[in-house]
Order: sequence, then C-alpha cells, then structure tokens
Amino acid sequence: MQKNGVPKNGMDVLMDLVSDDLQAVNALIMKHMQSNVVLIPQLAGHLIAAGGKRLRPLLTLASARLCGYQGDRHFGLAACIEFIHTATLLHDDVVDESDLRRGRDTANAIFGNKPSVLVGDFLFSRAFQLMSRDSSLEVIRILSDASAIIAEGEVQQLMTTNDLETDRDAYLEVISGKTAVLFAASCQLGAVVAERPKNEEQALENYGQYLGIAFQLVDDILDYSAKQAALGKTVGDDFREGKMTLPIILAYERANDEEKAFWKRVIENLDQNDDDLDTAIALLNKYNALEDSMATARDYVEKAITELNIFPDSPEKSALIGAVQFSIAREF
Repeated sequence: MQKNGVPKNGMDVLMDLVSDDLQAVNALIMKHMQSNVVLIPQLAGHLIAAGGKRLRPLLTLASARLCGYQGDRHFGLAACIEFIHTATLLHDDVVDESDLRRGRDTANAIFGNKPSVLVGDFLFSRAFQLMSRDSSLEVIRILSDASAIIAEGEVQQLMTTNDLETDRDAYLEVISGKTAVLFAASCQLGAVVAERPKNEEQALENYGQYLGIAFQLVDDILDYSAKQAALGKTVGDDFREGKMTLPIILAYERANDEEKAFWKRVIENLDQNDDDLDTAIALLNKYNALEDSMATARDYVEKAITELNIFPDSPEKSALIGAVQFSIAREF
C-alpha cells in the first residue's frame, strides 16, 4: 500500500482501515468534552483537538473488527479510552512540569496547573459516564481496573525517580502500569463486545500489553535521540527529571566507579550542568544501553505479533501487526 507514492507505515494502514469508525469516535469525543463551564472545553480541546494518532481508540476499533463485531458499542468505548488517556496526559504534564507536547505548549503551560488537574478529573468522569452507558459490568471492570493500575504506575514512577537502585524488573512494572495497561484494555474490549471466547480475549489483552511496553520503551529511548525533536519534545527531558528508564538502568549497571559517581550526581542529586546530557548520551552509547533497550522493545514486538497467531489472516490482523511494528520505527 502506498500514500503519494510512498509505502504506508503500519499506522497509516490501521487508520485507513477504520477511518469511518474513527470519525464516529471523534464526533463522540467532541460531543462529550463539552460543558457549560467554558474553560473545560477550551482546555480539553487544546489537547484532544491537537490530535495525536488516536492509537488506543484505533486499537479498540481494529480489535472489534478483527473479532467480527458488527455493532456500535465500540465507538463509545473507544471514546472512553481516549478520555482516560487524555486525562492522564493532563495530570502527567503537571507532575512532570512539562511545557511542550507534540511541539505545542502543554495545557498547564497555557492555563496553569490547577485547571489542568481539574479538567483531567472532568475527563475521567466523562470516561466513566461513557463506560456506564455500555451497561456491561465486564467493560466497567476492565476500564476501572485499568484506571486504577495507571494511577498506581504513575505513583510507582514517582517512587523510582532519582533512585539508581531501580532495576529492570521495577522499571518494567512501572511502564506496564502507567502505559501498557491501557493498550491492553483497548484491545481486550474488542473481543469483549464481540463476545469472543476467553482465549481470544486473552490474546488481544496480551497483544496490547506487549505493544504498550514496546511503545513506552521506544519513547524512553527517544529521549536520548535526535529523533525526539520530531516528537515535539526537547532531548533529555527524562534525564533532567532524573527518571529511571531502561537506558539509564543498563548504563549504570555497566558503569565503572567514576561513571557511577557521575550518575549519582546527575540522577540522584539532580546536580546537572550544561555538558552533562552530552556526557550521559556518550555513556549510553559506550555501553550499548540504547541499542540493548531497543532490542528489548523488539522482543516485546515479537511477543505481541505471536499473540495474534490465534486469529486467521485478515486485513485487520495485518493492520494490527503493522501497528506494533510501527511502534519501534516511529519518527512522528
């Protein structure tokens, strides 16, 4: 498949496949973010209307089609997923004191921290209104559990920040909670609304979980890459905040005493000067920490693809495979 003579990436294929469904979801998103309190749609619209690729709702739509679903329940659930995701972004940007997202000023940079937190709460409330209208206790359980796990993951990340004792297992637990669980729920819901057997539901949940882990791993790698500028962020945001991501964990594990002292100064003590990011990137490259982190991401991509083996070949299956492959090759 090509777009303007250029082969389409996995995300383009996925978006084309469910484009009509996505229009319906976008209409629901715009409808349900409205409020008589003028600041709410202004602030929510700043982030939601800015776009992003709607990856999580796309996964819900494609998973439902993969499972042969013919109804429209998945539209409201896909919108619900996007509200949960957007609410967490609003809260994250406040916690991280971020000024940019996708090359635009963050909502908290424009409107302030207090409105951003409160509108995030509003969007969570809208999400729960949408899921309750589905009238499925299983749907409510999946999404409410995911919301709780996301919050736990964010708190866990706070606890590991600036802590060089954080190991690979602790890091994977953090990203499984704060990122991957919503990917998992997005995909699992497709099987639930289609009333597919438990083994298919589990396969889609696992696929989403592995995709989410790979996705976050690549995000964390890109923080030390020139490609980060294409994401609308400055290189080294995680470094400046002292976040313990896999590249840092690997580099610290392999460092000599002098290098460990460097990491303690810049990560644990946040005592950083203008040259420290360059030094950090040099150490990451010296110990192949970025390459090895990417290898871990590729492992999770392969696990995700394997989970789809239970389903017969179809355009939806191919699109989901393309989406997970795109997660480690993206430069948007």
